[in-house]
Amino acid sequence: MAERQLFGTDGVRGRANVDLTPEIAFGMAAAAGESGDGPVIIGRDTRRSGPMLAASLQAGFNSVGVDTVDLGIIPVGAVSRLTRDTGSTYGVMISASHNPAEDNGIKFFGRDGSKLSDEREAALEKRFSQGPPWDRTEGAMVGMHSTMTDSVDRYVRYLLDMKQYSLRGIEITLDCANGAAFLAGPRLFEDAGANIEVIHAEPDGMNINAECGATDVASLAEAAAGKPGFAFDGDADRLIAVDEDGQTINGDVILAIFANHMKQRGELKKDLVVATVMSNLGFHKAMKQIGVSVLETAVGDRYVLEEMRKSRAVLGGEQSGHIILEDRATGDGVRSAHRLAEVMAATGRELRELRTVMTEFPQVLVNVPVRDREMLPKAKAIWRAVGTAEQKLGDRGRILVRASGTESLVRVMAEAETQSMAEDVVGDIVTLVEATLG
Repeated sequence: MAERQLFGTDGVRGRANVDLTPEIAFGMAAAAGESGDGPVIIGRDTRRSGPMLAASLQAGFNSVGVDTVDLGIIPVGAVSRLTRDTGSTYGVMISASHNPAEDNGIKFFGRDGSKLSDEREAALEKRFSQGPPWDRTEGAMVGMHSTMTDSVDRYVRYLLDMKQYSLRGIEITLDCANGAAFLAGPRLFEDAGANIEVIHAEPDGMNINAECGATDVASLAEAAAGKPGFAFDGDADRLIAVDEDGQTINGDVILAIFANHMKQRGELKKDLVVATVMSNLGFHKAMKQIGVSVLETAVGDRYVLEEMRKSRAVLGGEQSGHIILEDRATGDGVRSAHRLAEVMAATGRELRELRTVMTEFPQVLVNVPVRDREMLPKAKAIWRAVGTAEQKLGDRGRILVRASGTESLVRVMAEAETQSMAEDVVGDIVTLVEATLG
């Protein structure tokens, strides 16, 4: 795999105007634009720093002769789709996803609407690191900038064109996280016929993901009050739901619901689903019970996508709520929410009943701050302890230790038959990671 320093597992991300500055955005755009002929479409979430970074990206691309189109505030799934529909060289999403408002990020998509491969990101980063002079243009060769005023309408029409069932009579509460889905999400469900209540759809530039959205569903469970609820994150690539009892339904459970429904309808190609190493052991047991094979990948929907394309699978996803469907493009929380509502409509079953397709094993996850996450592979004492823990758990659980792709953290996760057993295993490893790398 090509080495990357600027790009993490999900684009470039950092504190806006500190780690991720207008100068960096301009340079990334100029570096990317030198190898393309445009146009480039650019979307963003609701963060206060979004317009600043968008202007810098637009200027960078325009300076090397590439035209840009501003999509405005829009879900990342729409950027992916519109990149394909418009034949753009790149699509760019300005968002730090589930991170707080002070952060921001930049994600690049290729012509096919999927995130750039590690190799393409490494090549872009190499050119960026070389710095100016850029291949600047002048006069009539300078790139032009325009605005797509109907970007949200196009995206919603695309999703509605794929609908199989009316949502008339379905009651749903939507938590838009004060983020990118605050326009598109409600419009989609209203046009699909659902009766909706919308919360956290009043962005002010600084309240994105603040005690709301896919990373904090407490307010959604309270607002839903006996109805199903769907929560997005900042860029709306994730979906986390709550059922009629207020219980959280994560990406593993959503993936299991989709796999079961598609298999029963003969739509699950090769009876195959792609998931990551973070997927719950209960998910694997459920898939085995219904006769579905699971292919595992590294964490990150980009790796799920790569395996789906390789295996020709039509369903994949992550516990965090990234779900990739049959077009094999990118995680799209708004589309996933619509599909989940359609499963409810098709089966006539409530979400609390659909979720019984799998039983989750108790899981404990601890994020340990470290000096240098790159030192984890060489920490022999940690891996010896992991091996001992795996022997202790046997087939009654599992343990996973990995470095974060975006932060100076080591993530320690264990699943076991009981919560206390999982906590004991994680506690021992966390203490060792802190002593060795913290």
